[in-house]
Amino acid sequence: MKTGEKILRFLENDARLTPAQIAVMLNKEEGDIRALIEDYEKDGVIVGYRTMVDWDKTDREYVSALIELKLLPQKDRGFDSVAERICNYDEVKSVYLMSGGFDLALFIEGKTLREVAYFVADKLAPLESVTATATHFVLHQYKSEGVMFCPAAKDGRTNVL
Repeated sequence: MKTGEKILRFLENDARLTPAQIAVMLNKEEGDIRALIEDYEKDGVIVGYRTMVDWDKTDREYVSALIELKLLPQKDRGFDSVAERICNYDEVKSVYLMSGGFDLALFIEGKTLREVAYFVADKLAPLESVTATATHFVLHQYKSEGVMFCPAAKDGRTNVL
């Protein structure tokens, strides 16, 4: 694995790592690591740094949903223009172009089931390109982006709700 890929994997797994720490792990110069990271940021390879929070362990009330959309592609733009428009809604956390029965998959958050339902009815369904929607509410999150949110008990069972 090349040095650049190793740096990206380290940061993907722990964005708190400093260039000095990465340099020690790779036996490289800190300045070289810092320069590579700055280049990745400038070139858009690194697009952000995040902290993952298990919101279920806080007082925050929210609802997450996966919404599938069927779309009519637009001439010369395909699905891009409607996807860009959908990306601008604050409720939308992720948007993916998919193969299969639906064209776009969205992950959204709202304060209540009703708020999510209104979002679909008032903002998504009326879009000209949208021909169908399917909403799936998240009941429990076990793992996200490689991070376990519900570690297994010592006997191998999962501690759920």
